[in-house]
Amino acid sequence: MKDLSKYRNIGIFAHVDAGKTTTTERILKLTGTIHKTGEVHDGESTTDFMEQEAERGITIQSAAVTCFWKDHRLNVIDTPGHVDFTVEVYRSLKVLDGGIGVFCGSGGVEPQSETNWRYANDSKVARIIFVNKLDRMGADFYRVVEQTKKILDANPLVMVLPIGIEDEFSGVVDLLTRKAYIWDATGLPENYEITDVPADMLELTEEYREQLIETAVEQDDDLMEAYLEEGIEPSMEELKRCIRKGTRTMDFFPTYCGSAFKNKGVQNILDAVVDYLPAPAEVDPQPLTDEEGEPTGKFATVSTEETFKALAFKIMDDRYGALTFIRIYSGTLKKGDTILNSFTGKTERVGRMVEMQADDRKELSSAQAGDIMAIVGMKNNVQTGHTLCDPKDPIILEAMVFPNPVISISVTPKDKSSTEKMGIAIGKMVAEDPTFKVETDVDSGETILSGMGELHLDIKVDILKRTYGVDLAVGEPQVAYRETITEEIEDSYTHKKQSGGSGQFGKIDYRIKPGEPGSGFVFSSKVVGGNVPKEFFPAIEKGFKSMMDTGVLAGFPVLDVEIEVYDGGFHAVDSSAVAFELAARGAFRQSIPKAGAQLLEPIMAVDVFTPDDHVGDVIGDLNRRRGMIAGQEAGNTGVRIKADVPLSEMFGYIGSLRTMTSGRGQFSMLFKNYMPCPNNVAEGVIEKVKADKAAKKK
Repeated sequence: MKDLSKYRNIGIFAHVDAGKTTTTERILKLTGTIHKTGEVHDGESTTDFMEQEAERGITIQSAAVTCFWKDHRLNVIDTPGHVDFTVEVYRSLKVLDGGIGVFCGSGGVEPQSETNWRYANDSKVARIIFVNKLDRMGADFYRVVEQTKKILDANPLVMVLPIGIEDEFSGVVDLLTRKAYIWDATGLPENYEITDVPADMLELTEEYREQLIETAVEQDDDLMEAYLEEGIEPSMEELKRCIRKGTRTMDFFPTYCGSAFKNKGVQNILDAVVDYLPAPAEVDPQPLTDEEGEPTGKFATVSTEETFKALAFKIMDDRYGALTFIRIYSGTLKKGDTILNSFTGKTERVGRMVEMQADDRKELSSAQAGDIMAIVGMKNNVQTGHTLCDPKDPIILEAMVFPNPVISISVTPKDKSSTEKMGIAIGKMVAEDPTFKVETDVDSGETILSGMGELHLDIKVDILKRTYGVDLAVGEPQVAYRETITEEIEDSYTHKKQSGGSGQFGKIDYRIKPGEPGSGFVFSSKVVGGNVPKEFFPAIEKGFKSMMDTGVLAGFPVLDVEIEVYDGGFHAVDSSAVAFELAARGAFRQSIPKAGAQLLEPIMAVDVFTPDDHVGDVIGDLNRRRGMIAGQEAGNTGVRIKADVPLSEMFGYIGSLRTMTSGRGQFSMLFKNYMPCPNNVAEGVIEKVKADKAAKKK
């Protein structure tokens, strides 16, 4: 058995272009895992191995690599920064024990950094902070440290200080040892010397070192008392122990700086991963739940002595077949073992097991608690978030919750061969990505693809074409509108049908009213006496619920409706569950239009970065797009504007923004909530839906 205390399962996450993949690449080079560094801008990095990643210079899917540093095994997952692929970050954080949050020295804490930081907080993942790109123009380490406090509400524990800035950046001062690490001009990571702190930084070093010690000793009452009252400084060993404890409990986040591209400061990061981030057994164990997802009060303790428990967190189809990535929480797994998928109730014999090295693989014969690895060719429809366990000890690990798609496109295969391939290809892609949904339009027979943004769907269409040879004609993007009601009404509905033999009869009296935002569908029954027998309540609820998928205005799903049945009538012979289900469906169709049916549109939280001289143009343009400006924040190199804007107004926004800002503007957006559509917009949407349906019928 391997020593779990020598394991570190870590993820690298950040905003687009903060330098995650470059940092990963440097870690692999420093640990001797690769011999030639591949650059993102050349399309040659190890973890960005998809064609689409190499071409666009962005990370699309998380990739796992294993490396070794100072006798410790590091399982590293490089995650995407683009908002459309947030699911990759979320599911990776779910199975990791620690993380490195990378921030750009000039861009600072950007919108996607906030989202990923929030996910890491939710998953209770201990982190260290790496302020990267300090060699760039406009870089400012101290400003980024302040931003992490203000924007992320985090407590950064500064461990190193930069020597020089922008073009002059040459190394870092380690506050614990009071030593300077200076890299020479060759750009090689190993070419550095350890010297005394530069004279002009002595005062600053002492000031920050004092802050570091004061924060660290708060983790140990005895050390704090000795330090504050008697001035006795803790030993290096004691200090590191305190920092490790505070990092694990997320009281603070050790903060480093450097330039991954220029090979400066990455060693300090690797040392910090080993010194301060937790081993698998030091993390709070994963909670177990019942079939409804409610916690049972039991946990999956990280230990090789326990029964086998693992979470499937990613499905991937590559040139060798289907891979199921799993994180083993407890127990061991050997080739030939039989395991149970507690979600489907089916067992599976483990054939090949592999350790992934980006897109390469190494065969394994066994794995144990703490490992992140992949099983090849599982047969029984294992999906992201399913629990795999010992058949003798069935358990369910806390599930993953994924956001709903906000944008759709219609696609039609261009030729017959594409039609045949498309079904199989899309089936594999849906299994890989829980935020990618596919449905068929009943009226037109068109295939509708739904995802998290324009880029997300653009990449999916590209993968279908290149990887699977499916050529598609793509329709206009469609917004995922919703419907709701605005008024409370009381109504009655009777379903009667008579045709030879026994007929159908069901009568219900009910109230329909708007629910709280986010409450979904709520059904209750207040029928007293036997006017509607209890055994028909489930059928009535089923009838109403089945209608929530198709609203009366334009056929969009209905949100936040409360229905209470308070009376009704039945017939001893003709009443049945089917009759009452049909009565509920008819009641829904009859009453929703009377209850002030209203169209809702998705609103996006938009974060735009623009140079100072274009702020007026950008705000004016957002206003024209029906945006509500929520705030502005001036930075060193420009202004960040936050606004809430309807998704329907944001298509093609990147082109307009680049034109307005001479190519220097950037933006990101996240789904925020649903809001009522203005009447003129709602009328246009409803008209368009009706016209499309009429055209398809022809």
